[in-house]
Amino acid sequence: MYEVRVETSFSAAHFLRDYHGKCEHLHGHNYKVYAHARGTELDEGGMLLDFSVFKKALRKVCESLDHTNLNDIAEFQQNPSAERIAAYIARALIEEIPQLGQHGGGTAALYAVDVFETDTSRARWIAPET
Repeated sequence: MYEVRVETSFSAAHFLRDYHGKCEHLHGHNYKVYAHARGTELDEGGMLLDFSVFKKALRKVCESLDHTNLNDIAEFQQNPSAERIAAYIARALIEEIPQLGQHGGGTAALYAVDVFETDTSRARWIAPET
């Protein structure tokens, strides 16, 4: 099994509507995002997945979130938690690189997306087992 990881960052504001505490108020984060792909077979160039292709797709997805109020994005249902952001990024990455959604068969598949709100707090989306 092989695994590759790429990372990027973005800054955005949000608030959590169904939360009782300071995060129910509008605030911002400098998010760090890691995307992980796994697979059992390498291509003819000896790579699981071209880093530049993977990085470009992750950057494109995160640029769409950069400097926004995440509550304005319908998919977050007014509660853009780190968990929901990770799932959103995973779905968008699979749209950008469809092969990442094909688990099994040895091709590179998206395994996990980590979203860090701070250096010490992260949420992870993990691909469902197939």
